[in-house]
Amino acid sequence: MIERLQTLEDRYEKLNELLSDPEVISDTNKLREYSKEQSGLQETVAAYREYKDVTSQLDDAKAMLEDKLDNEMAEMVKEEINELSEQKVDLEERLKILMLPKDPNDDKNVIMEVRGAAGGDEASLFAGDLYRMYSRYAEQQGWKTEVIEANSNDVGGFKEIIFMVSGERAYSKLKFENGAHRVQRVPETESGGRIHTSTATVVVMPEAEEVEVEVHDKDIRVDTFASSGPGGQSVNTTMSAVRLTHEPTGIVVSCQDEKSQIKNKEKAMKVLRARIYDKFQREAQEELDESRKSAVGTGDRSERIRTYNFPQTRVTDHRIGLTLQKLDQILQGNMSEIIDALLIEEQTKKLESIGE
Repeated sequence: MIERLQTLEDRYEKLNELLSDPEVISDTNKLREYSKEQSGLQETVAAYREYKDVTSQLDDAKAMLEDKLDNEMAEMVKEEINELSEQKVDLEERLKILMLPKDPNDDKNVIMEVRGAAGGDEASLFAGDLYRMYSRYAEQQGWKTEVIEANSNDVGGFKEIIFMVSGERAYSKLKFENGAHRVQRVPETESGGRIHTSTATVVVMPEAEEVEVEVHDKDIRVDTFASSGPGGQSVNTTMSAVRLTHEPTGIVVSCQDEKSQIKNKEKAMKVLRARIYDKFQREAQEELDESRKSAVGTGDRSERIRTYNFPQTRVTDHRIGLTLQKLDQILQGNMSEIIDALLIEEQTKKLESIGE
């Protein structure tokens, strides 16, 4: 592992040189590529340098014990050795995790699609609850949320809402939300006080850059139509809404959130590119052996991943058997305890697979 870490540090230093090279600075693509690579190495290299520093101090302290020291000084040195040894072990564990294979999408922004599924109006209300939960979590993380398309209903919920979350390592944390979410509660319209079970599905896709997904204009059919729903005076008066159909895959995306046709097309293209990228990724994933799939879930969108039980104010993540009596807090966006547990489970399984 030390040899690999030294290679990464050497590469990090080389990238520092490249990023100061006038030829690289003038080449936007290379500058972005090298900056991204350097950013990805920064945490690992910093931890490795700290590890080397602690190891050096530990060696020096052990060497001091070989000299003739008075009892008081010897005790101080022994205490320092114990502290440095603990630091070294902690850093070794941290470096093992940092050296695990990374999901290439972890640093990307995400496009999320939340839809009411089984349960009619109650399912659409729950979809709205989930959207607000993710928006508040994103705000806590310092991320930006932007609605791309929303199909609301009369009861104040969403049949479907598509939105982008932009921010540092957004996909690395939100990717675990992919799947079916179940809610158990008494609907406002239920006079008998009976608990109903409804579901909403969440799709999480990494934002795809143009260089990752080649989408040709000739393969896209563009249709325009009048907007419907909220939107001010322009609604139903201008052909601002856009529908894109990617003919090779049959993927269709529409957007009418903006009053400008150009802006709607830009937003729709982001979703279209992400869906195409997601389709290719899922097809590749299906070819992998079952033993290589993550223990925190296969990513199957029909898989029930979490239950939100209102009468008992609890949230249960079925993939890791985690139950928290913090329903209100979680719906307010305080999701870190769940997401951190899922991240630890993912890391643990990767470590186990390396040890096999």
